[in-house]
Amino acid sequence: MIEALSKKLLNRAKPVRVHLLGVAGSGMSGLALLLMEMGHSVSGSDRVTSGETERLQGLGLRFSSPHSAEAVAEVDVVVYSSAIRADNVARAAAEARRIPTMRRAECLAAILQTKKAVVISGTHGKTTTSAMCAHVLRKGGKPASHYVGAEIPVLGANARWEEASEYMVAEGDESDGTLALYRPSHSIVLNIEAEHLDFYAGLEEIKVVFQTLLDQTSERVIYCGEDVTARELCGKREGAISYGWSDAAFVASKVTEGRGVVSFDVVKRGVMLGRVELGIPGRHNVLNALAAIALADDLGVDFNLVARSLASFAGAKRRFETGYLSSRFRIIDDYGHHPTEIAATLQTARSLKPERIVVLFQPHRFSRTQRLAEEFGEALQAADLVYVTDVYPASEAPIEGVSGETIVDAVKRHGETECHSVPSLASAHHVVGNALEVGDLIITLGAGNVHEAGKKLGRDLRVLEELRLELGGEDVETTLYEPMRRHTTMLVGGPAQYWVEPHTFTAFAKAVGFFKDRGIPLRVVGRGSNLLVRDGGVRGAVIHPAKGEFGEVRVEGECITAGAGVRFKKVASVAQAAGIGGFEWMEGIPGNVGGGLRMNAGAMGTETFDQVVSVTFLDEDGEVRTRGREEIEAQYRNVPELRRNYALEAVFRGTKAGAEEIGRRMEESKEKRRSSQPIAASAGCIFKNPEGIGAGQLVDELGLKGSRVGKAEVSAEHGNFIVNRGKATAGEVQRLIEEIQKEALKTRGVTLETEVQIIGEDEVGF
Repeated sequence: MIEALSKKLLNRAKPVRVHLLGVAGSGMSGLALLLMEMGHSVSGSDRVTSGETERLQGLGLRFSSPHSAEAVAEVDVVVYSSAIRADNVARAAAEARRIPTMRRAECLAAILQTKKAVVISGTHGKTTTSAMCAHVLRKGGKPASHYVGAEIPVLGANARWEEASEYMVAEGDESDGTLALYRPSHSIVLNIEAEHLDFYAGLEEIKVVFQTLLDQTSERVIYCGEDVTARELCGKREGAISYGWSDAAFVASKVTEGRGVVSFDVVKRGVMLGRVELGIPGRHNVLNALAAIALADDLGVDFNLVARSLASFAGAKRRFETGYLSSRFRIIDDYGHHPTEIAATLQTARSLKPERIVVLFQPHRFSRTQRLAEEFGEALQAADLVYVTDVYPASEAPIEGVSGETIVDAVKRHGETECHSVPSLASAHHVVGNALEVGDLIITLGAGNVHEAGKKLGRDLRVLEELRLELGGEDVETTLYEPMRRHTTMLVGGPAQYWVEPHTFTAFAKAVGFFKDRGIPLRVVGRGSNLLVRDGGVRGAVIHPAKGEFGEVRVEGECITAGAGVRFKKVASVAQAAGIGGFEWMEGIPGNVGGGLRMNAGAMGTETFDQVVSVTFLDEDGEVRTRGREEIEAQYRNVPELRRNYALEAVFRGTKAGAEEIGRRMEESKEKRRSSQPIAASAGCIFKNPEGIGAGQLVDELGLKGSRVGKAEVSAEHGNFIVNRGKATAGEVQRLIEEIQKEALKTRGVTLETEVQIIGEDEVGF
């Protein structure tokens, strides 16, 4: 079938009608590009429309989604990817109509037979080396068609057909035995390891496939002499060309690694050819470059042109690809999913001299995870901090007892590298991002979709970097994905996307303007004593004014000026030390000045605004203003003015009092709190008091004290408190609130409104 299709593809007078199943994949999209550029009629289908399918449609592809029998009704041949099963509706329809069907590799083999093929094979490094070879030949005056397994910026696309070219460079996949289909003029063997053992019985079976490829190579075999198995299979072949660090036809010496580049001398059979500066980092890429140099030399390309082209080589997508770079952080994405690849990637990362290497690793396939767990554990020792997600199955069924934890356990067995399990990829970037320190190099590793976490992390780091630049020298602390459970008295809640702690009023004003100008949601949070943050966290910015000017307290006569971040308890303590009475009630309030002002908090018959003289705040226009008490409307547990504006500081008035009197009132406040409120973590009163009865009394009369949802429990001391009995979730607290509300409405006809503020997302969404 391969021979027949190859002959048809050469007949440009009669275009072949080809339909590709799974056309959005990188391998199939490359075939689509080649076939269209060869002048054939190409259609394709996939489960969903994507950016790749839209790009292909712009180039002439007739695309349909989902797969259908109608799509293959009038085609000459159907090509399917490995992800397409036999019961696929389009594949089954083609076979029922006796339309020839073939695998992706068979179609590629047919295309390769129309030119002199250069096939790059090996367990790892194929994509980068294939791209290098194609780039070197093109820049060296021997333009070649190419087919590579990833997007290659310097090549323009993952595939390209050069009608006038004599050669075609292609990446040969050994994972399913189809490597034996190719009959190239040149074979480059990078390495041969015991991989893909879900398909092969062992290394000996893999060697047979490579042996077949080599036997079918008509002109030249080029191989890495540093790989034992490659040397075993290729070393005795007549005319074979080796490359490596020593004892090879092409040798790299005096290797120097810099920031993002690596340079080396090239010696051919003892003769110095010259020095190469490679445009990508890593000693493993020096070996890949030697393969391209050996090929170019065999095809007669001038070495000076080769050296020049390698200096401009920018690498392949997802091959040590920098996704984010600033003076503080760098994020790199790498496709490495085998221990050897990971070791090479981490060695290259170390050459960049970061303060720490932080890895987010997504194991690929359960079988590989199980078989190579110890090797992964050893390879990952080269990192400083490792996070491991659940396994990316790649169509494999789960294996009992095998998960990301398998790798975590192996890392811990092999050394001291800190390693943690973060099963969900959807929220893994939250954990990694919150652990970052200035100078970190972050690497997302794996052949699945782990790069998505890196993109989210880079997106949010850019926002904080822009904020820092806009604030200039202003004193501010910024963190990504700060867990809100650390900042609420209930000790629950998901992460804040952007956590910002300004130390000055000016920095606060600039930060507020920054987020508003960009349409990023913004919330100001104090101590979190009247706050319930949902488990999905808070999308956008959370500003926490607690330090610097916000934490200052000043005494002037009978007045106390306190920043928004000052705890009420501290105000009461300062007042006591200064002999000023009237602040004793604050001792029993768990919140701070900003939150107390916003909700007009109170206790022991006194409310916050009973003592306010003036409030300084940032208004909606970004102006700092001060208003007297008489200008501010204050209601029960609500101050409308401060729902729109942000309190910065306030002046409170007390009265001169003796130390004994103040001490007695302070003790009364403490005792009332001890006797009526629970000691366990809570958010204060959950419900507003309905008309005619206290909310706590109502809950008590309903017999709901002590009721639980998970670790959230209605306090036995006070029915209007829900306490966290240890690692409760916000979802559990919310469900308990809803149960109380339903019972109050059903039994007493009372609608209970929450006094606690409930904010954030139910599920991770950023």
